[in-house]
Amino acid sequence: MLRPVAVYCLLFTLWTWCEAQSDSGTPVIQLRLAGEKRKHYEGRVEVFYNGEWGTVCDDDFSFSAAQVVCRELGFIDAESWSPSAKYGKGEGRIWLDNVHCSGGEKSLAQCESNGFGVSDCKHSEDVGVVCTQKRIPGFKFIRTQGNGEEVRSHGAVRIPITEGFLEVKDGGKWRQICNRDWTEMNSRVICGMYGFPGEKRFNTRKKNYWGFSVNCTGNEADLSDCKLGHEIELKGNSTCQEGMPVVISCIPGRAFAPSVSTGFRKAYRIEQPLVRLRGGAMIGEGRVEVLKNGEWGTVCDDNWNIRAATVVCRELGFGSAKEALTGARMGQGIGPVHMNEVECSGFEKSLTECYFNRDALGCSHEEDAAVKCNVPAMGFHNRLRLSGGRNPYEGRVEVLAERNGSLVWGTVCSESWGTMEAMVVCKQLGLGFASHAFQETWYWQGDSSADNVVMSGVRCSGTELTLDQCLHHGKHIDCPKGGGRFAAGVSCTQTAPDLVLSSQVVEQTSYLEDRPMYALQCAQEERCLSSSADKADSTSYRRLFRFSSQIHNNGQSDFRPRAGHQSWIWHECHRHFHSMEVFTHYDLLSLNGTKVAEGHKASFCLEDTHCDEGIQKRYECANFGAQGITVGCWDTYRHDIDCQWIDITDVLPGDYIFQVVINPNYEVAESDYTNNIMKCRCRYDGHRIWTYNCHIGENRNTQVTLNTKVQLNK
Repeated sequence: MLRPVAVYCLLFTLWTWCEAQSDSGTPVIQLRLAGEKRKHYEGRVEVFYNGEWGTVCDDDFSFSAAQVVCRELGFIDAESWSPSAKYGKGEGRIWLDNVHCSGGEKSLAQCESNGFGVSDCKHSEDVGVVCTQKRIPGFKFIRTQGNGEEVRSHGAVRIPITEGFLEVKDGGKWRQICNRDWTEMNSRVICGMYGFPGEKRFNTRKKNYWGFSVNCTGNEADLSDCKLGHEIELKGNSTCQEGMPVVISCIPGRAFAPSVSTGFRKAYRIEQPLVRLRGGAMIGEGRVEVLKNGEWGTVCDDNWNIRAATVVCRELGFGSAKEALTGARMGQGIGPVHMNEVECSGFEKSLTECYFNRDALGCSHEEDAAVKCNVPAMGFHNRLRLSGGRNPYEGRVEVLAERNGSLVWGTVCSESWGTMEAMVVCKQLGLGFASHAFQETWYWQGDSSADNVVMSGVRCSGTELTLDQCLHHGKHIDCPKGGGRFAAGVSCTQTAPDLVLSSQVVEQTSYLEDRPMYALQCAQEERCLSSSADKADSTSYRRLFRFSSQIHNNGQSDFRPRAGHQSWIWHECHRHFHSMEVFTHYDLLSLNGTKVAEGHKASFCLEDTHCDEGIQKRYECANFGAQGITVGCWDTYRHDIDCQWIDITDVLPGDYIFQVVINPNYEVAESDYTNNIMKCRCRYDGHRIWTYNCHIGENRNTQVTLNTKVQLNK
């Protein structure tokens, strides 16, 4: 490790351990589970207090204390606790001894004890706990920047800072590092810290050198983790004898590679990715998913560490990993768990090259691994701002644009402005997900000098890094309503819901029903039948392809309709409110993708039908109640209710594709839209119907074709 003065002088990200005291006078602490363990929800209890990690003695410890520990860590409850250093002996201080908890405390610091640091125990008495796997819905993990000083690099900010002198702050002065004994592994660590996946050779004399060499293995997450080398002999004027100052030159990932014309390189060879991130609020973070045999799956967090996380980050064109996250911190995935107990050297080109245990028995999606990567400082947030909002997470969108040779701030035309555009804005500003997209912003008084519209016709796919990467009009602005009250606005949030349809339930419940027109009057009013029903006789029958839909919220916040109670539409025939006019689309497609029949489901009732164990229902439609789907709950639309069908009266026998799309108009922001679509193969012989091979997400057949030669290494 570097000597203390250097460690404190380098910028590195760390968990926020808060101040020493809360407003109530209770010491503010941070907990973690450490030691020799297999699962993320078990381990030796360690406490961070007064700038130092320490342990807890097992004297008088109880199950109630274990419950407090687990809940403070974000788990629903405790399963057990263990005395006598079951997870190995800790180091440093034993912060707490003779702990007495009632079980209702919000923090272990609120329990009675001898006081912090007052103990007669040894580390052979360190206590451990096992928590339940399930996490508290919506539990927030807070991170901020540390108070250490920084490593800096000279350069511009509009394109990635890919090279420059390396300097450290020591004794209040910036000093360069002599390149004697400097290695490529050292450069690899620096580039990774700054968000770059690789380094290159760079072959300049200056006074005021730092008098030590640095020795990195290349796997360190931060320069402060590297070992301090020998002291370098400097001459009287502090120059580096027979050496030069260290110059770092990094290779940007494909998403950040500059080009002369657009600022972003488009010439990278497009290949089928084997690894992707899903569910993250920021660029370079998310749940790790791997493609195997044409199907995306997740990675179990057993043994998941910063080394494996860094392989993922570099593979995707980012720098080294800031964090290796466990316990489905980026939401739960779907499909199989492809990899378990991953072990990486840190130098693999892909996570699929790392050793792993193919036996994922015992791993559930509650153990999905995730990462947060270092990304280059692109200065994206300097070209966009929110103005007039009540807090930094909302406001009128204002962009920096070139007009008549000068850079000026202006507004964005709100025509066609929607959730996808708002998602790009929030991500560009580092504010997470979009919670709402606004087409009127008269209630937000923005900067009057920025009232003119400088961008119009904006259409985003949601994958863009910046708003100006979205399709939009050029210098010719087309905005009939003008700016002012009709300027675009957004509100952002750190968490979002994630709806996923159960394909298994659809397969198990699909069937045909012939139903008379006289029993379908309400459904016809709500346009749930095909157009030929408008001319049908009341004694005729319609052939309905029925099925159940079970829609889970796997995200990190509740799914709520965008419209408030006052905007819901009352339907007299069914005597219920519609909180979303179209919640799902049901389509029957030919094998070439042509639509042959369709249906839709208005969300006349969004509620918690069932929830995972330990989660309370929050939404119920009865008595004009609040509508929504709680995290960890699901809403079931049974096959026997109106409009839960596709009218196939006019469809000929044959093979088809059955498709369901949830939240098709993106009315409500989600952390992942790719899992909102389900496709099944469907065979109809004129009398019966078979539904099979249902899957969520992208077209599996396309992936199989692209991935026939790809195999994961054991």
